[in-house]
Amino acid sequence: MSRIPRERTNPAGKRPGKIGRAGKDAPAVEPLNIVHGALPSREVILRFIADHPQKASKRELAKAFGLKGDNRVELKHMLQELEQEGMLQKNRKSLIRPGALPPVTVLDITTRDKDGDLIGRPAEWPEDQGVAPAVAIRQQSPAGRQGKGKAPVAGLGDRILAKIFPAVDRGGPAYTARIIKVIDRRRGASMGVFRTAPGGGGRLLPIERRGEEMVIDPEFTGGATDGDLVEVEIARLGRFGLPRAKVLSVVGSVGSEKAISMIAIHAHGIPHVFPPAVIAEAEAAKPASMSHREDWRDVPLITIDPADAKDHDDAVYAELDPSPDNPGGVVVTVAIADVSWYVRPNSPLDREALKRGNSVYFPDRVVPMLPERISNDLCSLKEGVDRPALAVRMSFSGEGRKIGHIFHRIMMKSAAKLSYQQAQAAIDGKPDDQTGPMLEPILKPLWHAYEVMKRGRDRRQPLELDMPERKILLKSNGTVDRVVVPPRLDAHKLIEEMMIQANVCAAETLEKKRQPLIYRIHDGPTLAKQEILREFLATLGISLAKGGNMRANNFNGILAKADGTPHQTMVSEMVLRSQSQAIYGPENIGHFGLNLMKYAHFTSPIRRYADLIVHRALVGSLGFGEGGITPDEEAALDDIAAEISTFERRAMAAERETVDRLIAHHLSGRVGEEFAGRVSGVTKSGLFVSLPDYGADGFVPISTLGSDYFIYDEAHQALSGERTGLGYRLGDSVTVKLAEAIPLAGALRFEMISEGREMPAAVRSFHKAGRRDRGQVRKKPGTRPPRGRH
Repeated sequence: MSRIPRERTNPAGKRPGKIGRAGKDAPAVEPLNIVHGALPSREVILRFIADHPQKASKRELAKAFGLKGDNRVELKHMLQELEQEGMLQKNRKSLIRPGALPPVTVLDITTRDKDGDLIGRPAEWPEDQGVAPAVAIRQQSPAGRQGKGKAPVAGLGDRILAKIFPAVDRGGPAYTARIIKVIDRRRGASMGVFRTAPGGGGRLLPIERRGEEMVIDPEFTGGATDGDLVEVEIARLGRFGLPRAKVLSVVGSVGSEKAISMIAIHAHGIPHVFPPAVIAEAEAAKPASMSHREDWRDVPLITIDPADAKDHDDAVYAELDPSPDNPGGVVVTVAIADVSWYVRPNSPLDREALKRGNSVYFPDRVVPMLPERISNDLCSLKEGVDRPALAVRMSFSGEGRKIGHIFHRIMMKSAAKLSYQQAQAAIDGKPDDQTGPMLEPILKPLWHAYEVMKRGRDRRQPLELDMPERKILLKSNGTVDRVVVPPRLDAHKLIEEMMIQANVCAAETLEKKRQPLIYRIHDGPTLAKQEILREFLATLGISLAKGGNMRANNFNGILAKADGTPHQTMVSEMVLRSQSQAIYGPENIGHFGLNLMKYAHFTSPIRRYADLIVHRALVGSLGFGEGGITPDEEAALDDIAAEISTFERRAMAAERETVDRLIAHHLSGRVGEEFAGRVSGVTKSGLFVSLPDYGADGFVPISTLGSDYFIYDEAHQALSGERTGLGYRLGDSVTVKLAEAIPLAGALRFEMISEGREMPAAVRSFHKAGRRDRGQVRKKPGTRPPRGRH
């Protein structure tokens, strides 16, 4: 379902006139009738937020309306009510209308309008919000804003960071944007599958659903053979016929995993080739000196990572606290690779790292944030090698409360490189030649410290939503071998909890020093999402308290009630969907899921730019020498946070789509076979069904479910037949037949084999009440089922 922004008009329905300005950069809008010092109406607040997105925080609203005392309290209550009704939602430190763009957004410039002006769309947009809104790009004069400096100029295919304003003209995009900076200038290359044509040459079949087929002349094939995935550029556009293209490079056969991950890299514009200047700077880097460092090379810090890890950015060590003031307490040391020593602000390495935002992990490759010379060598905490690090020593009481911490800039030497399985086996009584001598002096103290820290975690009660993570194992030819669910070991939990506490220490230290930083923030579920979850849980006889002060342990109670019941998976899915997405921001709102008031990513600077910023902030505020944060960086933290939050979503989407394409390719030879699945999504147009054994999802169009009228019941997450009363609910175990697999699109289409089950009485009464306005759907005979994902 598309979300189409409505044209805003004044109460009389007239087009806004050009009177006044909504901020010095915003287009003109008709002013609101504001009585300074008086509490505005709900309609005025909503209009103000829509027209002034840059002033949509609670503080700015109170300031704009001149509210003080009791009126400020009333304003807070009114905003909470609007959130609960779904009229507003939080976006970092601002309030926005549902489906609206935040004040600062990353855009991809995709086309031009009829007047030749550039049009962009958000680089990442939630699938459940329909088509991403169009944004008209306002190019500034060459002199820049107010004649100061050079204005950034963008073109088609560029990715930009932009300030968003509501549009006032009828008939055009709902937003306009001013370019803050150009993030990436993407060459005009397209990707597709090369198919040979009789007589030479060939055609390019697009990999994107909206892509265009192109003709490739014989002299421009670039050595591509039938079935190759290729990158091309347009060689000629004619007035008639298909565009003609030239092959730039052959990525590989569409049957290889390398090609499949390249599709995602290309589709999302992920930078994957380091420029020569970046490689040169990395290769010229020298080992860190001892300047401003403590010598910790005798401390037996060890790394515990996946068996196939190549970059090791964290090491740990623990011991009993020798202080008589802390009986039963422990001291835990976490050391993190000192990337800030090598990657200095505004250097070629730094600019490229910010452009990438984070490393991206595919089943057969990693697109790293930093070149291998930095990530896998100079900054990797290799066993027995001197490496620079930032370390934090944390003291915990016997009850698991953190009672103190202190940071150090050090030179360390890892005592051992262990895998999770190796460390766990030693603790479980099966040490090997490497872990045997380490068991008593190093490993057992670490596990004892974790047991102590776990007492504090249990008291804190973070959200315990433990969804299984599947891993794809590949054959030597790059195709799927099998899909496994690796066991979650105490070794994983130990490292996770120690990293969480180190991140807390980083945020607390920087706040104490009044140092600007980028937090990892996670807002609680919106009141609108809480209401959807509350309605659903009520159908299972599970209550969820009303109110805006939900905590993670409220959801843990729900999960505990569903544990061991037939509804367990269904409830876990719905609780997960109710949660907000964690992002980065310079304003702290806490981390809801972890139930922490102060949290900043510090422990993975090799693969996350946010962590590198926190390292620089620590170096600068603690007087640790070179590599500290600069005033320019501090001034740009809001923009940096917006960029890296977008890049994180980009990476997640690319990783997910690659897995979808791999599985679709793996199953493409099994069309017609039946599979055991589970209903993982219910919509008005059909059912999403997941195959637990493969980590795959496919779609069952409602037109293939049967001849009955099917009614969509959102509260019960069900599709059920009006005549038979039989249907399907979220979490139901079903058998499906694979009807179609489209590897390049990562799409599977199923046909339902299982008969629908009898729906609960509440669903049947929903039918009898005649409330079909919530989504009655009827099979349309003779209609071709939709292809792919929906």
